[in-house]
Amino acid sequence: MNDATCRQQPKNCRSGHLAVASHPTCLALLIMLVMLAGCASTPEAPDTLRQALLGLSDRAAALVLNQPAWSQTTTSAEQDIVMLLEKPQVDDNLGITPERFGESLTRALLASPQGPQVLDWVPEMASRSPDNGNLWLMKSRLETDGAMLTLSDRDLLPYRLTLSLRRPGNEEILWQRVVSGAFDTDAL
Repeated sequence: MNDATCRQQPKNCRSGHLAVASHPTCLALLIMLVMLAGCASTPEAPDTLRQALLGLSDRAAALVLNQPAWSQTTTSAEQDIVMLLEKPQVDDNLGITPERFGESLTRALLASPQGPQVLDWVPEMASRSPDNGNLWLMKSRLETDGAMLTLSDRDLLPYRLTLSLRRPGNEEILWQRVVSGAFDTDAL
């Protein structure tokens, strides 16, 4: 072995060592970048039925909260409004379960910072504090409202949502609103 061979060997070993060390480093960096890109990408869009229900529920909640029945009555300032939700009545032809619509409506009502407390109503609750001015019972009925409308690119199914508020234990409707629209049948 001469001096030139000894000097070249460590140089070759060092560059080989660096190439081996940089390969795993680059691979780890590439994996991290791919993972970060996956986290930073936009979330999957909700399915169209969910979007349709969210839009309808947001409209319904806005009606209830922008024109509340309780602003016309005396309520206890120390207590929050408590809205008891009856199980929604939903037309079977819409392909929406009452539970799914009820959950969407509940979420929309709870999303408002000035919104009421929201509870599922059961008939036994009618006997509890019927004189409380802060308790309201909400009934909702979602039904088809006519024949299917055929457009050039889709079919629309008209609906009507009826919302009513009354006091627990009292059948008199104190507030009622109707929302009409149409669902894209591809969403259903």
